[in-house]
Amino acid sequence: MAKTVCEIVWPISLLNDLQVSHSQAAALYFDNKAIIHIANNPEFHERTKYIEIDCYFIRDKIQAGVVKPFHVSSHHQLADCFTKLLGFPLFSSLVSKLGIIDIHAPARKRAEYQIADFWREIHGQNDWVDLLDPIDRRLRSELIRYGEMAQACYDAFDYNPFSKYCGTSKYTPSEFFDSLGMSQIGYDVSRYLLATSNINLPNFFRNSASPKVWSKHANWMGYIAVSNDETSRRLGRRDITIAWRGTVTRLEWMEDIKDFLVPISSKIPCPDTTAKVQTGFLDLYTEKDEDCKYCRLSAREQILSEVKRLLDKYADEEVSITITGHSLGAALAFLSAYDIVETSLKDLAADRPVVPVCVFTFAGPRVGNVVFRERLESTLGLKVLRVVNVHDVVPKVPGLFFNERSPPVMMKFAKWLPWSYSHVGVELALDHWNSPFLKRAVHDDPVRAHNLEAHLHLLDGYHGKDHKFELACGRDIALVNKASDFLEDEYLVPPHWRQDENKGMVRNKDGHWVQPERRVHDHYCHGTPDDDHVKCLDLASDDQYGDAAAAA
Repeated sequence: MAKTVCEIVWPISLLNDLQVSHSQAAALYFDNKAIIHIANNPEFHERTKYIEIDCYFIRDKIQAGVVKPFHVSSHHQLADCFTKLLGFPLFSSLVSKLGIIDIHAPARKRAEYQIADFWREIHGQNDWVDLLDPIDRRLRSELIRYGEMAQACYDAFDYNPFSKYCGTSKYTPSEFFDSLGMSQIGYDVSRYLLATSNINLPNFFRNSASPKVWSKHANWMGYIAVSNDETSRRLGRRDITIAWRGTVTRLEWMEDIKDFLVPISSKIPCPDTTAKVQTGFLDLYTEKDEDCKYCRLSAREQILSEVKRLLDKYADEEVSITITGHSLGAALAFLSAYDIVETSLKDLAADRPVVPVCVFTFAGPRVGNVVFRERLESTLGLKVLRVVNVHDVVPKVPGLFFNERSPPVMMKFAKWLPWSYSHVGVELALDHWNSPFLKRAVHDDPVRAHNLEAHLHLLDGYHGKDHKFELACGRDIALVNKASDFLEDEYLVPPHWRQDENKGMVRNKDGHWVQPERRVHDHYCHGTPDDDHVKCLDLASDDQYGDAAAAA
């Protein structure tokens, strides 16, 4: 410590000789509280092993206002990576903050080293402590990557009501990422997810005006993808990602949400009948239509059967499950994650190591009550990181009056009410006012603050609560206006600029402009209640929980 003070005194003396005033004390960060107390209090120094003159020298400089000591924990003391024997996760974290890299290793190998050895922390092993403020660059990169996988659902979805394929994905699973210009993502789509529209969320589903519509009762909801071999080596494990579609063009679906909670055990096995979730979200996840060939399996059955198949396929590898979604898709991400952890992994992977499950959501609403939250976080240990814009209205509903921000005394009596909700997990709050690229006002268009591309833009520029907004990954700001009008006009990026060439119309051999045909059946109509992976789930036994919930 004395040597460090000497190094500080020298440049200050030099500045004084150059007639440059420096009246503020230099901050000296030290991770040993005892040394700081000795330096500040002379009563301690006689019983220490340190040389007496050092104690007097340091104390004199402190009293003179030359230096001011501050305590810093080992998690933030960068010098510790040079002077102490640290565990690998802490060592890697400190080295990354110093910007130290192996100049002799190929760039791709350096990236593999950084993610592969740190993925458990990114996955929430320590609840993202010391990774959010300031934000760890590897965590930011992964959050953006998973956000882009959720954004892919929007970019691939057919919103055109004049298309008989409205409500489907415009691309086949095999060409999904390539068609979206995301071939570098390193994942292969293994299954598309569909849900029946025969539930009370009419403003969420998109239906075709064509009498020859592909299906009157189904909508494409997302996909399940698996990292390929090369990406798995970079990530340090085989990653199964479930991406849910939300809504990007309007917020009218919020009008369909009733502040009405029902026991989750009415549809999904749960030993606690007081754990409740919003009824519309639960119906969307569990309902099916046996008369529709595309919805003979519920979204729940589609996910659980595919997860089982993939875990069986990669039984000899280390596997993680990551679930992501935006808006209403975030609510479905919570339910599917709960379902996998509560009822499925015990049976799906009983003879293999624990499969970590993590949820990354963007602009998601509240889903359940405080008992549901406690079961997710405390009992099941599910890791959830929610990214929100503080000016977005969606994360504030349902439960506008009774929620996790209400006074504890009030919630003690209100938590049993059918309209009392609570958010789950850790929140990363962003503020679009901090970005110099975005318009501040959102009252004329609330969708702006809710837009997923805007959230990814804010993530790119976020470095910490009190840090300057500065783009770190170099994401193109034009992406913000892909499906919104959020960028300042001075950047000359037209609003809602992304559209299909000729709105999807092509000229046939006769010279007529027509909509191209798609082979929808092959992509969506797979899986029946008689399939092996579905039968192994034994979902019929869920009725006992439904009866118990009804009795409750």
